[in-house]
Amino acid sequence: MQTNNIGFLLTDVIRLMRREYSKGSLDMTLMQARALVYVSHCEGVRQVQLAEMMDIQPITLARLIDQLAEDKLVERRPDPKDRRAYGLYLMEKSTPLLEEIDIEVKRVREKALQGLTEEQIDVFQNALSVMHANLSTDTSL
Repeated sequence: MQTNNIGFLLTDVIRLMRREYSKGSLDMTLMQARALVYVSHCEGVRQVQLAEMMDIQPITLARLIDQLAEDKLVERRPDPKDRRAYGLYLMEKSTPLLEEIDIEVKRVREKALQGLTEEQIDVFQNALSVMHANLSTDTSL
């Protein structure tokens, strides 16, 4: 089905990229990989913040983090500012896995951008960045 609806196209491209990722050789789900990458970029992040960043329910994230902790990839540490909260931190075992995830991400990205020039890729990425900024600003408050 062909459409010029940008929302439909973006959603469908994301779906197809997820499907392509699942064809890879990693022994973890896309959601586990996403959570691990987010923690690597924001070490110390609280679970509730991470759930919001990933746009998933906190209970769903708790299960993902439980699995990553069981696999010794992340650990929960008490937050020194709030004794009720825990921050998420990478464990040493996650380093080679993050490198494998990066290789898979590059493979999927290369397939998705195949046939586009560097200039087209730059324009596309800049347009997405502007759209992201526009939608991230909540002026209704």
